[in-house]
Amino acid sequence: MKSMNIFLSIVSLVLSYTGVSAFAASTPAAAAAAQLRTVLVTGGAGYIGSHTCLELLATGKYNVVVIDTLDNSSEESLKRVKELVKLGGGCDDVEGRLHFRNCDIRDEKGLCNVFDEFQDISSCIHFAGLKAVGESVSHPLSYYDCNVGGTTTLLRHLQSRSIPNFVFSSSATVYGDPEFLPLRENARLQATNPYGRTKLFIEEILRDCHASDPEKWNILILRYFNPIGAHPSGKIGEDPQGIPNNLMPFIAQVCVGRREKLSVFGDDYDTPDGTGVRDYIHVVDLAKGHVAALEKLYSNNKLGCEAVNLGTGTGVSVLELVEGMAKATGKPVPYVMAPRRPGDVATVYADPKNAEDMLGWKASLGVKEMCEDTWRWQSLNPFGYNTEEEKVLEQ
Repeated sequence: MKSMNIFLSIVSLVLSYTGVSAFAASTPAAAAAAQLRTVLVTGGAGYIGSHTCLELLATGKYNVVVIDTLDNSSEESLKRVKELVKLGGGCDDVEGRLHFRNCDIRDEKGLCNVFDEFQDISSCIHFAGLKAVGESVSHPLSYYDCNVGGTTTLLRHLQSRSIPNFVFSSSATVYGDPEFLPLRENARLQATNPYGRTKLFIEEILRDCHASDPEKWNILILRYFNPIGAHPSGKIGEDPQGIPNNLMPFIAQVCVGRREKLSVFGDDYDTPDGTGVRDYIHVVDLAKGHVAALEKLYSNNKLGCEAVNLGTGTGVSVLELVEGMAKATGKPVPYVMAPRRPGDVATVYADPKNAEDMLGWKASLGVKEMCEDTWRWQSLNPFGYNTEEEKVLEQ
């Protein structure tokens, strides 16, 4: 009886967070009558990509084609997306609405094959790329080759096939050390590391593409801050390969016993508790922001090339996040204080008003949900999408 109650609670969370109940209004006859749009999602097997695929399918409006190399992701995430869609009911053909092809965005022939196979693609959400700041400092050419080179290859294919609608997954790193807070989209752009510069250079390329032929491009650039959390079902979440580069997955692995303790870098910042403050956003909210952006492009084919912040507008410190995870798990999180890391800034958070005005989007989930959903994902999947044996072999 207890396990049944837990299952019903998770189902309730799934329906309330994702709106999967929208499927119930889509009868097979209605779905057959409607013309579904087909969207290409690059990097769609990754953390944010998989959650976005789920939200796209939950609308009942899209077929989704995912390309991913699986270098830092797992096809298992997409299998679980299909399970969650089926759990919502009313979608009998999820296998025919979510497609995966293993393809690198730098692979000219591979991209040609994908576009030839799915000739009704009319938009693209672009997540694919390398994303570790520290690694980008050590291997800048790899980052410029993959992120910038891959994006230009992708854009050429989109342009040659007259596919104008493009949502780009950018980052708050393009702002560098903030000149004012909260950060608005018109703030100075000054990325301070190779990863951030690849995002900034891609933004400039997109602005140049639009300026060269405004009739051929319709672009939204989404600058988001610190995505954390997981789907409330615990079925999909963040599964970094190797030692996590980001704070929340590291905390989660400490909580589940895979790491001994957390190092908190810096306790002497000019913040209420001395630790760094960031704008953490729940990944489900973020995924819904991408869907809202895509809907905006389809509803306005002359939007242009615009940048939009996706954030909560509220700063949360490292120690506040640690405390949130302690409450979610019911036990303290072991941590030690460590010196500041070069390049880290004290406080960064967004002004999200433009997203609400332009997209009708606003973050609705707080730190409590971020921590509880992270813990549900990590406790149900202590080794991510792999088994313990697979993870040991991987490392």
